[in-house]
Amino acid sequence: MNKLMISILLITSVLAGCKPQKKDIKSQPNTMDSTQVYRQSEAAQKVASYLKKDMIIAHRGSTYFTPEETEPAFRWARNIGADYLELDVQLTKDSVLIAFHDTNLSRTTNVASVFPERAKSEIAAFTLKELRSLDAGSKFNEQHKDRARAAFKGLTILTLKDVIMIAEGYRIKRNNGKPVKEVSNGIWTGHYLYEKDPVDNGNRPGIYVETKNPKPGVEKVLYDVITEMGWNTANHPKTIATQKDKVAVADSKARLVLQSFSTNSLLELEKLLPNVPKCLLLWKPDMKGDIHKAYRKAIDFSLQNNIEIIGPSIAGAPNNYEELTADWMAEIIHKAGLQIHAYTFDTKQQFAEYHKSVEGVFTNRSDLALDFYNRKNHKDPVQILNDLGY
Repeated sequence: MNKLMISILLITSVLAGCKPQKKDIKSQPNTMDSTQVYRQSEAAQKVASYLKKDMIIAHRGSTYFTPEETEPAFRWARNIGADYLELDVQLTKDSVLIAFHDTNLSRTTNVASVFPERAKSEIAAFTLKELRSLDAGSKFNEQHKDRARAAFKGLTILTLKDVIMIAEGYRIKRNNGKPVKEVSNGIWTGHYLYEKDPVDNGNRPGIYVETKNPKPGVEKVLYDVITEMGWNTANHPKTIATQKDKVAVADSKARLVLQSFSTNSLLELEKLLPNVPKCLLLWKPDMKGDIHKAYRKAIDFSLQNNIEIIGPSIAGAPNNYEELTADWMAEIIHKAGLQIHAYTFDTKQQFAEYHKSVEGVFTNRSDLALDFYNRKNHKDPVQILNDLGY
């Protein structure tokens, strides 16, 4: 037996005696081919430059202190100092965009008692007027008795326009506690009138809009509302007055960010609203097969289609989502020149663990985020709700 054969046998013997070590997912090495086929366009790089770092995105306004995606949720998020009001938009039967997360209404409203025969119907089966008749606050009181407030009872479902007006410092006008209806030719339009919010504190957040379970045509309706309201930064945007030392995102080129889990929706949004920041959201159950290849596919799609942001989930209580922001995942996103806005940060531990890997955080606890980033509001989050009249 020659020396070469002896060496081979010795090496084989040593390797055979080594036991593989289990690796934590946070430190799992990137085994993907790191060759970057696609590169971020100059247009996308310019749009990405509009986005500031350590961005606090108020997820549905708040799901912790208030009923989600309701007026108190967004007024609270504005006044506490979040950079963005985050909302889901869905299309009604009469083609109005409302702020609502679920496909149907049963989890957060009293639809079962108002429309029992349609309790499980999708939002697209209801008109705006029908949706406005629902109570979007009482279930929160029932489910979170420690945070319940009498003022949450009877809260109405909001439209996209309502949320934009809140971001600009307004609220729905009320008479004897009831919303004042917008009337045209003696008929209620389904919309309400607005008034300057008497306790607005001058913060002007942007809006971060998700096309949720997008129906055909939702992107065009979104384009129409955004343009009409002067929030289309690519088409004669209006000037929004801001104050020194207050949130001023609403008067920047990053006033609007668009997001979706649907690649088809993002493609349509890019056609209608180019040069507006966009985020591809990731959900582990949708990422079939090898996770490295799934990540490569998501990154390549983003680079090809002027998507500047990836929105992955983070692990940990209370949401217990699957890990999509591990170190190796963040590394390949950043290597591609993309930013990370991860969801959903709701504990101090999560901020501490992930903050170095992300440029923005979706959170139901903007109060905790502001504290972590040394931007703490001098008022207690509960006191802010009290001041708002809830």
